[in-house]
Formats: sequence, C-alpha cells, structure tokens
Amino acid sequence: MFFLLLLVSFVIALAVCALVARMFAKPVTAILQRLITEEVHQAWSKYLMFALYVVGISGGVRVWELQRYITPKSEGGTVLELTNERWVLEIYSTVIGTLQSIAWMLLIFFLFALIAYVIVKGQEMKRPIKN
Repeated sequence: MFFLLLLVSFVIALAVCALVARMFAKPVTAILQRLITEEVHQAWSKYLMFALYVVGISGGVRVWELQRYITPKSEGGTVLELTNERWVLEIYSTVIGTLQSIAWMLLIFFLFALIAYVIVKGQEMKRPIKN
C-alpha cells in the first residue's frame, strides 16, 4: 500500500505541476523576453519550468511525512494504517503542498522580475530619444 501511495502522490504532484506550468508558461516567457532581450530568455524560461516541476513535486510528495506508514512512531510501536480517510488526506495534502510550493517559487520569481522590470524601465527612460 505504501508504494501505491508514493506513486499516486508523485503522479498527482506531476499532474498539478503540468497544469500550473501550462498556465504560467506564456506569462513567464513574456516577462523573460521583456527583461532579457537576447535569445537566452528561452533557456531561462525552460529552466524556470524545470524548477517549477522540481519544487512542486518535492513540495507535494513529502517523503518525510510518508515515512509514518513504514516506520513505527516509537520502539515497539505500530505503524499507521492507510485507511480510506488517510488516502483522502494524503491526496489533499499532495495537491495543497504542490500548489503551495509552486506559489512560493512563482512569487519569488515575479518579485525579482518586478524589480528587474523597474530597473530596465528606468534605464530606458534615461536614454536620450533619437529622432
């Protein structure tokens, strides 16, 4: 049962990451294209999507939490049983953990992108207008 829970958590986290990556691919690419005028913005965009998957899956599949189902709480104790209620809670925790991790990562990215945008805009305003 534990291996099935681990697999299901991974698949759910992967699916949530794919959905979020699809939703944010164009905005992230547009922001990077605006900030990085060269073709390197495509590489940065791909890296950011890769990081989104890594952060999302690691936040959703909480291995340290799943260890409760294979190791007893104390010496001679019993291992937690995977009931239907625990399955629902674990699936819910996987979805929420994945979304929460991705949200933090994207928040940090967008904050730095906003700062970079202000700097780029300031540099553009300082340039003399050519006629």
